[in-house]
Amino acid sequence: MEKALEMGKKSATGSFQLLIGVATSTIIMAVGTIILARLMTTDEYGLYGIAMIPSTMISLFRDWGINSAMTKYVASFRVSHRDEEMHDVIVAGLIFEVATGLVLSFLSLFLAGFIASAIFNRPASAAYIAIFSVSIISGSLLTASQSGFIGFERMELNSFTLICQSMVKTAVGPVLVFLGYSVLGAVIGYNLSFVAAGIIGLATFHFILFKPLRRKATRNSNISKTLRTMLRYGVPLSISSILGGILGQFFAFMIVPLTSNTMFGNYATALNFSVLLTFFTIPISTVLFPAFAKLDPQKEHELVKTVFASSIKYTSILLVPATMAVMALSGPMIGALYGEKYVYGPFFLTINVIGNLFALAGSLSSGGFLYGLGETKIPMKQSILTVAVGLPLGFLLIPTIGIPGLITASIIAGLPSMFWGLNWIWKHYRAKADFQSSAKILAASTIAALTAYLSTVLLSTTNWIELIIGLIIFLTAYVLSAPIIGAVSQTDIITLRTMFSGLGFISKLINVPLTIAERIAKSASGSKKQS
Repeated sequence: MEKALEMGKKSATGSFQLLIGVATSTIIMAVGTIILARLMTTDEYGLYGIAMIPSTMISLFRDWGINSAMTKYVASFRVSHRDEEMHDVIVAGLIFEVATGLVLSFLSLFLAGFIASAIFNRPASAAYIAIFSVSIISGSLLTASQSGFIGFERMELNSFTLICQSMVKTAVGPVLVFLGYSVLGAVIGYNLSFVAAGIIGLATFHFILFKPLRRKATRNSNISKTLRTMLRYGVPLSISSILGGILGQFFAFMIVPLTSNTMFGNYATALNFSVLLTFFTIPISTVLFPAFAKLDPQKEHELVKTVFASSIKYTSILLVPATMAVMALSGPMIGALYGEKYVYGPFFLTINVIGNLFALAGSLSSGGFLYGLGETKIPMKQSILTVAVGLPLGFLLIPTIGIPGLITASIIAGLPSMFWGLNWIWKHYRAKADFQSSAKILAASTIAALTAYLSTVLLSTTNWIELIIGLIIFLTAYVLSAPIIGAVSQTDIITLRTMFSGLGFISKLINVPLTIAERIAKSASGSKKQS
């Protein structure tokens, strides 16, 4: 338990460092995105989102699991002080990423005209699709350096690159749109942000982490052998991510000819707001990967079960209420930041974030668990099952009900594979969620969401006032109801306080709601004993 708490403290510190980066970069990009959405018409904003689809899909074939392999082997070799092998892993990963990034960038550029005319039936998007090709190679530099940062558990450097990217995107895109370049200006701003962040990330990684390591490498490197080892680990993961990504992009390709630019613009605003929840999902899932990679399931069987169950519980305590808050306040959120013209945005946002609630069962923890312990074939099988379920669902629902059908198919398609994966973990490692605790967390979040939603409906004032009051009411209701229901116990509060104790001044801020919840939990516990 002591080791589990120490891992939790380390993960909480790393998560917070990533949270700062993700939150700061997302807020900066959100400002730029809001400005873009207000400066551009819904038709222009929809075309901008559509033109981004091909490069996003082609990028799925760039990695082949090499970035995950870099994180895995850098983390494990660093613990055992195998510096020379760690050096080879980094060199092999960078060479592979640059090579595949260049090839796929040229492929995207070559196919731009065909995709724009023959598939999207929007010839005007060809130039924008071609420019988006630049993001493939620059993205390879960025993700390679970020994988190294995560493997070294230098989350603050990862956050630094995220912030750099968001600053460039927010500074360039809106200015160019304001100057009259419209969609072209937004596209240039997006790609330039990847170029800048990729160069900065690679330079930072080289001088701070790789250069000192290179001095320790005394033997000749065997890059080809190292790359084969990385591919053996990474290819099953890449198949998993490719299949999962292809399904999402296939849905996107399918919906474009069936919907207007305006409706797709509404969907894009919902996707932008869904990014708010990455404040929690990205730091948590990212930190869990190297944390699980340090475990030895043969020697630390009980620790594996404890860490897995705890990761689900403490992830849910944060993510589930955040998701319910977005669902309850989607109307004021979209209206306050994007204006009234995106009338379908709140509905799309509400149903799009439902999938985050399955973190209660372990959906967010299972991936890092399987990757960290080297069980890479299981996520691959999960992705095959997801595609097998998702394709017929997409063909059935998307032509019938459009974007709501796309969102519904995306959520339902992942459920069978998720439950199968969690069942596999239980059978092989006897690790699972505490479902009684998960049910209480969901109940407390639902009470807070209903209270906030009804309060904003009764207010009937401006969107900004509804949003601020709604958030205050939600937070108050959750902090009060969670300990009363038992979603958060006194032991949980002590554990959370220990996990966040390494955050300095921030830990004092976090301690305020924890102290309130602790007093309520003590009172509730005393009342139960008396009865």
